[in-house]
Amino acid sequence: MSTRRFLVLPHLKVHNANALSSPFTIGFPAMTAWLGFVHALQRNLTACYPSLQLIATGVISHQCDLQTYQGPGDFVHSIIGTGNPLDKEGNRSAFIEEARCHLDVSLLIEYQANEHTQDLMNQPDFSVAVSQQLMRMKVAGGDLQRFNLPMLQVLDDSDEQAQSKLMRSFMPGFALIERRELLQHEMEQGLDALDGILEYLTVHHTCTQDDDGNIHWKSQRKVDSNGKKPGWIVPIATGFQGISELGQAKNQRDSDLPHRFAESIVTLGEFRMAHRIKQLDEVLWHYHADLSHNLYLCQQIQTTEIDNDGFY
Repeated sequence: MSTRRFLVLPHLKVHNANALSSPFTIGFPAMTAWLGFVHALQRNLTACYPSLQLIATGVISHQCDLQTYQGPGDFVHSIIGTGNPLDKEGNRSAFIEEARCHLDVSLLIEYQANEHTQDLMNQPDFSVAVSQQLMRMKVAGGDLQRFNLPMLQVLDDSDEQAQSKLMRSFMPGFALIERRELLQHEMEQGLDALDGILEYLTVHHTCTQDDDGNIHWKSQRKVDSNGKKPGWIVPIATGFQGISELGQAKNQRDSDLPHRFAESIVTLGEFRMAHRIKQLDEVLWHYHADLSHNLYLCQQIQTTEIDNDGFY
């Protein structure tokens, strides 16, 4: 029986987070933003806790308020965007628009540390140290306005009841999980990756007329290969794919590291109610690099063995 340790950051209230999750999707921030935030938190904490490693992250959304506006007589909502950066005169570039959203999110972070660091972390001042770091940080490009006191949890890997109880503590909330296999199945059937994404996002409206002349409308989304409705499916940005060879770039910040151009990777994800999660590995994300395919991914631990397909 192995023991797993978790740092819980409950109800991070983020103002004006970046909702432009990829070049062609607007909504919940990309997974690279969340794992990047956790990586930055680890680097800030290792000054006092040298062996601390934050190895996996779960994201539970309580609220996502996309900043949009609908004027009188408008049929669609317009994005309330910001234009950054400003030039030297304080003017903004007309072609740079950044969608923003306000968030209430909890993070479940698995960590590892040696015995000495664990002894330090068990002291009450560890929560204070984490809180002090959080107050200085950005989250997904947004301002962290307030948060609840961080907590430490120690669970047995085989204790599903304790894991389920921990997930229920995030209610009401939706855990973001990866559903790459849905897109993989569509691509195996010969569909283009983008068409496969749209297949699961499109709502089909149909109507029938009965003998009395009454019209009955029906709305439905695509079912999975087992004939089941897959849930609340959304497009999510989960990493990057290199499109150039490793080398040097002009004016690069770190002259010692090789650079390359890359493009965003988008696949399918699902927001699932937290009380439906029975094992924590269902929600935990981690970094994964597949250099043979030039892929730099954020993926879930349970999908590590899946072939690197199912992306756009």
